[in-house]
Formats: sequence, C-alpha cells, structure tokens
Amino acid sequence: MKIVFTYNLQHTISEEEAEFDRPETIDALSAAMRQLGHEVELLEASGPATRLVARLEALSPDMVFNTAEGRTGRYREAFFPALFDQLGLPFTGSDAHVCTVTLDKHLTKLTVAAHGIPTPRWAYFEPERAWYDPELTYPVMVKPNFEGSSKGITQDSIIDDPVALRGAVRELLARYPSGVLVEEFITGKDVAVPFLEKASPKTNGVLPPVGYHIDAVEAAKRRYNIYDFDLKQIHSEAVSVHVPAGITPEQERMLLAYSQKIYTTIGLRDLGRIDYRITPDGRIYFIEINALPSLEPGSGIYLSAAQAGLPTIADVVKQILNSAALRQNVAMRRNGARKKQILRVGLTFNLKRIVPHSESDDDSEAEYDSPTTVNSIAEAIASYGHEVIPMEATADFLSVISSTPVDFVFNIAEGLAGRNRESHVPSILELLDIPYTGSDPATLSLALDKGLSKRIVLQAGVSTPKFWLMRTGRERLPRDLEFPVLVKPVAEGSSKGVLDKSVVENEAELREAVNKMYARYLQPVLVEEFLPGREFTLGLLGEYRPIVLPPMEIVFVNPEKKNPVYSFEHKLTAVDEIRYDTPAKVDPALLRDLERVARNSFIALGCRDVGRVDVRLDKKGKVHFIECNPLPGLTPGWSDLCLIAQSANMDYRTLIGEIMAPAIRRLKSSQRAKKRRD
Repeated sequence: MKIVFTYNLQHTISEEEAEFDRPETIDALSAAMRQLGHEVELLEASGPATRLVARLEALSPDMVFNTAEGRTGRYREAFFPALFDQLGLPFTGSDAHVCTVTLDKHLTKLTVAAHGIPTPRWAYFEPERAWYDPELTYPVMVKPNFEGSSKGITQDSIIDDPVALRGAVRELLARYPSGVLVEEFITGKDVAVPFLEKASPKTNGVLPPVGYHIDAVEAAKRRYNIYDFDLKQIHSEAVSVHVPAGITPEQERMLLAYSQKIYTTIGLRDLGRIDYRITPDGRIYFIEINALPSLEPGSGIYLSAAQAGLPTIADVVKQILNSAALRQNVAMRRNGARKKQILRVGLTFNLKRIVPHSESDDDSEAEYDSPTTVNSIAEAIASYGHEVIPMEATADFLSVISSTPVDFVFNIAEGLAGRNRESHVPSILELLDIPYTGSDPATLSLALDKGLSKRIVLQAGVSTPKFWLMRTGRERLPRDLEFPVLVKPVAEGSSKGVLDKSVVENEAELREAVNKMYARYLQPVLVEEFLPGREFTLGLLGEYRPIVLPPMEIVFVNPEKKNPVYSFEHKLTAVDEIRYDTPAKVDPALLRDLERVARNSFIALGCRDVGRVDVRLDKKGKVHFIECNPLPGLTPGWSDLCLIAQSANMDYRTLIGEIMAPAIRRLKSSQRAKKRRD
C-alpha cells in the first residue's frame, strides 16, 4: 500500500509547536510502515492548503497516515481529516467532527457528564462573556480550552481563591482568546487509558491503563503534582510511564467501563487516549480525551499495547492501518492500490562545462548546473515512478521540445544570454501549452533584475537597502549617500561579481568599481547601502502562498573582515571564513520578521513552487530584502536550499517532489478542463 504520512514537524521546544512531532517520532513511524511492507511518502503538513492538496494529488496515496495537529484555530485538528474526506482519500484516525469535539474540552465534558461519567465541576470563559464567580470548590485549575500537550499549564495554573482566579482567567484569555476552562483541581495521580480500535476485541479496543510518576527529586520542587508543560516538554526525563498503572482491580474495571462508554459516545476511530485523575481515596474523574495521542517512542500507548500482545511500534502502526483500511473498505474499493499515473517529465537545464576556480576565472556558466546535479534531479523524479527526458536548453530547444512528447517539464534552465534569459524556456513552454515547475516568465525576468525586484517589494511594504543604478562610474551620486556601499551586477545570479572588494569605502573606489564591473558584465551596476547586520537566506515552497522553511544564517567567522559579504568565492569552494547555521538560531520575534519578509517578497514578485529569498539586518536589527532567486540551486548537500530542506527534515527526494507537485496539479487541472470542453 502507498501511504502518505502527514505530520507537523517540531523545530523548537515552544508552546506553539508543543503538539508537533519530533524528528525521531517521524523516523520511527515511517520506519514501522516500511517494515510492514508499505511505500511511504513523508508530507509535512504546515503551510497553505494549496500546497498540501497539490502534494496529495501528485502522490495519489492509498492511505493517509495522519498525525498532523494544525497550527492555529479551534478547528485545527479537524482541518486535515475534513480535507482528506473532500479529496476522497482514506485516512487514519477520527473524522473532522470527532476532532472538533475532542479539542473542545468544554464540549467534551458536557458530552461525557451527560452520560453519567464523573468529571470535575467546571466553568467556561470567553473574552466576550461577562465575568461571573463560578460556584466551584477551591483550589481550581485554569487552562486553555482548545489546547493539548499541557500548553498553558504551569504550577501557577492552580488557583486558591476567587480574587486570584479572575486575574488568572483574564491573563490566560489574553494568550488564548478562543476560551479558557476553569475546573476543580483533583488531588491524586494521573492515569491514561489508550485506545486501539481493533487491538483488543474483548474490550472494544480499550487498552490497559497507564500510570504517570514524577520522580521524587523533581516532585519536591513543585507545589502541585501535575503533568504541566515544563514536565511534558522540557523535563520529560523526570516522568516515568508505568504499565500496570499501580491501581486496584476495581479501579481498573471502572476505567475500562468508563472508557468504553466514552469512546463509543464520542465516536473515536482507530486510536485515542483518555486522561483521568484518581484521588487518594480511589475516586475516578474524567479529565479530557485526545483523538491524536502521542506516538512518540516510549509513550504510554506502546507500553499499554505491549500488555495486549503488541510489543513493537510496527505492531501498533499495523493495528491503526488495519483499522482504518477495514473501516473505509480500502482494499475492496481500490483492489489494494490506486492506479498510478506515470508521467513523461522533461528535465530542462543548462550544463556547466566551464568551471571557475577563482574570482578572476570565466564565470559565464557559474549559474549552470553540473552533470551531478542534473542526474540527481532525474533520479529523484524517476523515484516517483515517472519517465524522465533530459533536454539541455540550447539554441535549438524550441525544435527539440516541439518534437518530444512530455506531460510537464521540471525546469532548472538558466538561459543563454540577456537579462530575460531565465524566462526563455518557460516562455516556449507556455507557447506550446506545456505545464512546468517554477515561476512564470514575467517573474523570472523581474527577479533577475535586482533593481526592478527591489522596487516591487518596496511597493509591497518590504524594506530593502537604499539603492541606485550606475553604468559609467561618472554619474552624479545621491546627496544622502553614506559609505560603505556594495557594488554588484544588476542581473546576475550565483553571486557573480560579488567579491570582498565589492564593498567600497569612498567615492573613488565606487567609481572605479562601477567602471570595471560594467566593462566586465555589460549591464547596469547596482549600488546599495551596505548593511552590517546578520545575513540569512530562506527557502520557500508552494504555489503563490508558500510555506517558509527554517532560515539559514550565513555566519562570517573571520573577525578581521571589516565588512564581510557572501561572495562568489564562498560559493566556489568551502572556506574557513563562513559557516552555515541551519536552522538559524533566532528568537521568535526575529523568526516572524524573517518569514514575513521572505513570504511577502515571494508573493509580491509572483513566485510559485520554489524560491529562495536573501535578507540582511541593518545595525538596528531590522530585516531587509536583498534579492530573490526563483531558480535556486539544487545541488544535493551543497546548495543553500538543499541544506535548508535538510534542516526541516526534508530529504532531497522529498524536496524535488515538493517542487513537482504544483506542476502536476496544474497538469491535472488542465486535463480536466480539456475533458470538460470536449
């Protein structure tokens, strides 16, 4: 079976990503699926829906194995199951309705309490609702109503009096405006009851209870014995999971009965987990239910499943897949597999034959690709089952492509000459009505011209260093000119013409540098304010509204360099003067600014499918657009975009698949339109 594994990747230990999967979890689950004999494709589900749909349509799986939580909103967990339903794709886990109910703690408690199951008394607050003093017994716990993974829960979440409660609710609503739950705090121990629908027929899928124990050293530091955010995300080593749970047979019997009723009432499918609290005198209280429980190695569901005769991660994954397949009748409807569409993919490129070894060498083919890169891309495309037809974009390309039947083109061709050179191949493809990867001719022409692209992003509200164009070196200089400035060709890529000496300190150096650069490249010279701050590059994937991959910082490590730049020499060979930090070490505020500038620049220039945006900080730390490359290098293990993708847990094959997916979507959309016309 062909499985697409959808997930959200955790990049940082933060509340925003607390519910997301760590790389080791993704690796363990995908390895388990492959161990079971399935073909597995990884799909990080963050970003716009258009990207996700395109990727799913391109991959056409038999089953989606879903752990994606979503990033924002009260219905974030429901979004993905709803989307899969709309696309007609079988998937693991509960449907959108169940995910909506279970993420809403207030609604879940109303449902569970109506069926006679004990739950702590509670009150629910939203920003627009008037404050009232809830008739609850103190102490109480205050927590976000629509969050999981103990987000928003700390030692200060336990409140002892009504006055403090009002302030705590107001403060938490400011952080989580969707709603806040206040419930009576139950002293005792945490117990969870996992669920694997087809794993234990005698108990209707309810597995043995799991107990959580905080070690004595850590417990002594805490006022309350609660499994808060700090314990779950930062000091998880202080919590041990036990099966058996250390409870009485009668308590286990009651937990089994309660859980069977809850799972049936709520309508969970395939897997789940219910959290309870048991008081010192043995009373059991329902706390909440999780339709997307943790599948991290070592989590309670695996220990519990082992007691039911399922000792490995692969055994648990098999039960989840079998349950979903049986429920959705996958084998009967698909006869075991979806029909795969094999596409003929043209691979257009310009082959590098002149390899410069120093800044003074011929750099006319610096933007072209090596045979290694071309072959790597071809192998990645072929790994998806497609036929690859390599086509070098020479002067006779029009006649070649006209006589070569292809379904779509994977384009990395840089063009032969002129500032519109990158648009030549896409223009021909549009003339022949052949879909292709990457941006259209207009965007490619605009982005290559650094002056034009800067004017466009400025209109979109994106900051860029002060700049102007020169040709002869004799032009009048702006009155507000401040040195140093950076000098570079206006329409070149791969840092051609950008050298250490491109940063000039005075008027004489500037005029000389412009004169020499114009003579060499025969095009206007861009002169821009030199920014002394940190330098980053960001990769983007998607059609029009992209996902922004983690930033990479180009770190200049030579303290003797007064005004360092990411130069042509750096891209020729690895040197000791720079290092690449990926993902970059940035605080949340800077990360948001970096992503905003990259995304807004990408959109303003009309990019699609793939791109890379270079930015730099000024002396005050403000992010400025430098340039955009809608045809970024794709040399495995070398090119900036490839290194960035690796840091996002995306291997080279997946990166190529991400770039292809929108083109395949456009191809299928075109095919459907033609069929309707016919």
